[in-house]
Amino acid sequence: MVEPNRRNRSRRRRSSERSTPHVAVLVDTATGWGRRLVRGVVNYSQHANWSLWIKSGGQETPLWLPPGWQGDGIIARIGTPAAARRIRAAGVPAVNISAIELPDVDFPRVATDLRAAGRLAAEHLLDRGFVQFAYYGLAHRPYVDHHYEGFAETVSPVCCDCPFYGTTFDSGAGARTAWNIRQRGLSRWLKTLDKPVAVVAWTTELGRELIHACRREGLLVPEQVAVLAADNDELLCEACTPSLSGIELTSERIGLEAARLLDRLMRGGRVPKRPLLLEPTGVVARQSTDTLAVEDPDLARAIAFIRSHATEPIQVQDVLREVPVSRRWLERRFREVLGRGPAAEIRRVRLARVKRLLAETEMPIPQVARLAGFGSREYLAAAFKAEFNLTPRQFRNQTQARSAAGEE
Repeated sequence: MVEPNRRNRSRRRRSSERSTPHVAVLVDTATGWGRRLVRGVVNYSQHANWSLWIKSGGQETPLWLPPGWQGDGIIARIGTPAAARRIRAAGVPAVNISAIELPDVDFPRVATDLRAAGRLAAEHLLDRGFVQFAYYGLAHRPYVDHHYEGFAETVSPVCCDCPFYGTTFDSGAGARTAWNIRQRGLSRWLKTLDKPVAVVAWTTELGRELIHACRREGLLVPEQVAVLAADNDELLCEACTPSLSGIELTSERIGLEAARLLDRLMRGGRVPKRPLLLEPTGVVARQSTDTLAVEDPDLARAIAFIRSHATEPIQVQDVLREVPVSRRWLERRFREVLGRGPAAEIRRVRLARVKRLLAETEMPIPQVARLAGFGSREYLAAAFKAEFNLTPRQFRNQTQARSAAGEE
């Protein structure tokens, strides 16, 4: 048996003898999340001059490398001890892109910040006026628990009880029976929830199941049950009736940063001390959450006006022209339902737009300020600093996770 250190030295010699690094990408390509992640790796590889070997398949497909593969690095979704053993046996630098934390598995990791994703889901639904919340996810999965905890903690000021309905997911030979069992269980669970209720589902697939169960029970989506998926498989979300809202998980950015980290490791760089966790950039809102759980029609109209026009140069006076109520009434009702006044709501919607533009584009900050409804770069900087204790540029650098962040 070749000693690991000798094997690694041998592979480094082979790597130095050729100009093109060979990298294996062992990530499922059956989901939108996985395909976008692979796209991020491909984008990096094109300027790094890598030769990629990409394994196609779903999340349940075992990780494997071609017989005799002698590459220089691996990017993989390492979600099981068996997968970790196979990757370790390859004897080359590897980066894990899975959110699953395994005991005694310490590969450098780039993944989604699940608690932040849970908080973002909660904020989206709170902004729609919901006060009853629930969660549909996989049972006995610590990484799902992290997401649920971020969600439940954020809604706790208005909802003391956020029930979790846990299930197993069988995509094998017993999938049809498992589907029927889950549908019956979901139907029973939905009957126990106070309405209207907003429910987060761990995946697009579970979100689609939940909407199907609502239809079976005659429950209106989103009026009685709003549904938000914790990911965003665009094709499956849009093919759902009604279309399913989802969290944009920046998987392309994860792929890019994983590739950047692997490149550094293949060049002999230091292994980062902590995982690099990337926050999602926002919610892709579709019909399944397109509602306001607000009984007062004047208040609902005011909120809808702000969300439609906040990126224009509007003020509270413009809202009052749209909704014929007194300023005092408007201020009081906004604070009772949303916990903030109408001016603060205008600013919140604008800042949410700013955060998304900063995270997803390289647009100059003055242009970001203009498109988000701020009159100037200076006004944006002051509002952003007051709200997040960061400048817009600092937020952009932090969110886009420059390579230096992984070395902290």
